[in-house]
This record gives sequence, C-alpha cells and structure tokens, in this order.
Amino acid sequence: MASVASASRHTSVNAIDRDHLRKMTLGNAALEHEVLQLFDKQAEVLLTRMRDADPGSLAALAHALKGSARGIGAWPVAAAAEGLERHGADYGVALDRLAETVSAVRLEIAGLLAA
Repeated sequence: MASVASASRHTSVNAIDRDHLRKMTLGNAALEHEVLQLFDKQAEVLLTRMRDADPGSLAALAHALKGSARGIGAWPVAAAAEGLERHGADYGVALDRLAETVSAVRLEIAGLLAA
C-alpha cells in the first residue's frame, strides 16, 4: 500500500497513475475499463454519503475511498481522503478538497472510457 509520502511522488499532470493502473489490472484493457467504471460510481456514491455523514461515518467513508483510489493510482484522491480521514476540527475544508480531487479523477476517467 502506498503511503502519503509516496503518493505525492506519483502526482503528475494526470489525476490517475496509468502505469500503476495497468499493473493492477495486469495490462488487461477490459479490466482496466471495468475498474475505472466501478471507481467512478463508488466515488460518486461515497461523496454523496459524506456530505450528510456524522464525523465517525465520514472517516470510515473517507477510508474506503482512500483504499479504492490507491487501487487505481489516483494518488491525489488518496491523499485528500486521508486528510479527511484525519480531519481534526475542520472537516468541511477537507471534504471540499476531496470533492475537487474526485472531480478531476472522474473527468479523466470519462476521457479514458470514451477513448
């Protein structure tokens, strides 16, 4: 599992580390497509749930999203989810940051799926 420190080293112009995704899907393009679709739907559902969650549930939802993001190489989402998971006093700012990073990943996923 990648740490936050290693996650920041993987951050690039792309929201998704395509090399990592390719390794995780064993180079199978159909599986990559399926995994991206699943992440896209899960991210949408989890963010919706987070907006109405109590702090304890919010941390659990962020933890789930962090793991999924690491699975596809969405390092910025993983880092933002970890920040929300450890939110401290002001989780509103952390949730907004997470939503922004998820939007960037979902936009990239849409482009990859359309290609």
